[in-house]
Amino acid sequence: MTDTTVIQAAERELKTRISFTVAVKNSFTLAYRAWLKMLHNPESFMEMTILPVMLTLLFTFLFGGAVSGSTADYLPVIIPGVLVMCCAMGCSTAGTLLREDMNKGITKRLTSMPIARISPVAGMLMIEIIRYTVIGVVVFSLGFALGYRPEAGIVGVMGCIGLMVIAAWCLSWVFALMSVSVKSISTAQTIGMVIMFPMAFLSNALVPVETMPGWLQWVVDINPLSHVVTAMRELLSTGAMGSEFLVALAGSLVILAVFAPMTVMAYKRRA
Repeated sequence: MTDTTVIQAAERELKTRISFTVAVKNSFTLAYRAWLKMLHNPESFMEMTILPVMLTLLFTFLFGGAVSGSTADYLPVIIPGVLVMCCAMGCSTAGTLLREDMNKGITKRLTSMPIARISPVAGMLMIEIIRYTVIGVVVFSLGFALGYRPEAGIVGVMGCIGLMVIAAWCLSWVFALMSVSVKSISTAQTIGMVIMFPMAFLSNALVPVETMPGWLQWVVDINPLSHVVTAMRELLSTGAMGSEFLVALAGSLVILAVFAPMTVMAYKRRA
C-alpha cells in the first residue's frame, strides 16, 4: 500500500485564476449550449432567413425605380444596405438571451462553477457569428437570383460578409452591456429596437446621401453604419479595401476594446 499525504486546507494553494486556454474552452462549451438553444428555437431562424428576404424584395421593388431608375441598377445599392440593416437589427439578440438566462437563474448556476467569468458572455456572443454569416449568405444568394453580379466576384462577397460579421459582432457587445444592466427581457428588447431602428434607417443603406437635406446628411455621415455600408459597396465594386474599410474596421475594434470589458464587469456584478 502507498501512503497518501493529506494537506490541510489552510496550507493548500488554491488557484484564483483560470488560464487563457481553459477560458477559451469554457467559452466554446457555452457557445455550443447557445447553438443547441438556437436549434430548438425555430423562431430564431426567421430572423436569419425570412427577414432578409422580405426586406430585400420589399426595398428593391419599392424603391428601385425611384432611386436608381430600375431594380437592376438599385441592387448594388440595396444588397449591402439590407445586409447591414439585418445584422444591425440582430445585434441585440445575444444581450436579450443573456438577460433571459439571468432572469431564469441560469447565470447563478454558471457563476458557481469553476469556469472563466467571461465564458457565459463570450459563448453567447460567439454564436452570433453564425447568425451574421447566415444572413450574409441569404442576402447575397437572393441578390444573385435577382441578377446582381458584383464586380469583385466571390472574393469581394466573402470580404463584405467578413467585414459585416466583425462590425456586427463588435456592436453586439454594446447591446449586451445594456441588456445585463436592465432588469427585464422586454426592456432589453425595447432598448435594442429604439437604438437600432433609427441607426439603420438614418444611414446611406437605402438611398444616396446626396438626396437628403443638409442637416440629415450630417447625421448620416456620423452614423457608424454608413461607413460600413460605404466600405462594403467599395469592396464589392472595386475589390479594394479603401479608407472607409479601414475606418469601419478600426471603429469596430475600438467599440470592442471599450465595451467588452465593461460588459464582463457588469455581468459579474449583476450575476
